[in-house]
Amino acid sequence: MTLTLRSRLTLVYGGLFLIGGVLLLLLTYSLVANTTPGTASMITSRQGAPSPTGPAEDFVTEDQKIQMLLTENVWDDALEAISTQGSLALVLVAVATIALGWLIAGRMLRPLTRITDTAARIAEAPAAGQGLHERIKVEGTQDELRELAETFNRMLERLDHSFDGQRSFISNASHELRTPLTVTRALLEVAVNRPGASPEVRQLGDTLLEVNARHERLIDGLLLLMRSDRELRERSYLDLADVAEHVAAQTPARGVAVTTDCAEAPMRGEPVLLERLVQNLVENAVRYNDPEDGWVNVATRTDDAGRAVVEVSNSGPVVPAFEVPGLFEPFRRLGTERLATASKGAGLGLSIVRAVARAHGGQATATARPEGGLVVTVSFPASG
Repeated sequence: MTLTLRSRLTLVYGGLFLIGGVLLLLLTYSLVANTTPGTASMITSRQGAPSPTGPAEDFVTEDQKIQMLLTENVWDDALEAISTQGSLALVLVAVATIALGWLIAGRMLRPLTRITDTAARIAEAPAAGQGLHERIKVEGTQDELRELAETFNRMLERLDHSFDGQRSFISNASHELRTPLTVTRALLEVAVNRPGASPEVRQLGDTLLEVNARHERLIDGLLLLMRSDRELRERSYLDLADVAEHVAAQTPARGVAVTTDCAEAPMRGEPVLLERLVQNLVENAVRYNDPEDGWVNVATRTDDAGRAVVEVSNSGPVVPAFEVPGLFEPFRRLGTERLATASKGAGLGLSIVRAVARAHGGQATATARPEGGLVVTVSFPASG
């Protein structure tokens, strides 16, 4: 078992006190024992002393011998008291010292606890960058822990500015690119549909329209990805089963058999984002499938912990297990390919799925099927 820093500090305080107390007790016992004269030495001292009435002689009486024996017993009792009662007192004081050390260590580490709690709240925030505006309350003297808190606050401030700048850039760039793409699509449609257009012009126009549509989907995906990375301020009560059944019925399958097994899965969330999440899952499952006898299954349920779960599985090519985590990265597809072709989409499908799941406090995972294809599972917190 790993001890906490507070426990280790307490053990250090208590251990140092106990070692010092034992050494002090041993030193006291040794000094008292070496200073106390024995009965024989006292008798010899009395015998060797000059007699008040004449020359030195044996003037120690029996009463004096008894008195000296009693005195020796008193010193022995004192030594025994030092060894027994002193040890007991040392143990009691050591226990009190350990308890006091525990309280003092907790008070000294309180700023470090605040730093840990703040970092945990930011790390567990459902949306990327959420909570970076929070700062640690700095108080007390200028010591190492306060310096650490101030450094942590400066780091949070820089990260907050960085995330805001990233979101602002994606939003502005996406909006700026939408206008020329819309104009280009309008011009191509006019050129293709005008009377007298040659077959070559129509074919070229259709190809350019397909490329333009892909770019528009890419821009829409970036905007949605940016939106899903923000905190959800409004959530509605809904049944994930209704969303899944609606999306499965509306998504073109192109010869792939799409089945549903949707049980009740109540939750709170943003309906538009959740519909897009399920739509991306189903579209990806249809797109990356077997050309013949392909199938897709969409299922929803509520697990034992009360979480709403949507699971989409499909047939398709065999996916190596080491490539599965990379499928959730933007613009990455099977085979570690970075740029998606027009026929395979913009490469943001699973990235948007993961971002929407995190914005709702959930998580998205994928598992490769040994026979080929994937099982993508998205779970959301309990609605209660």
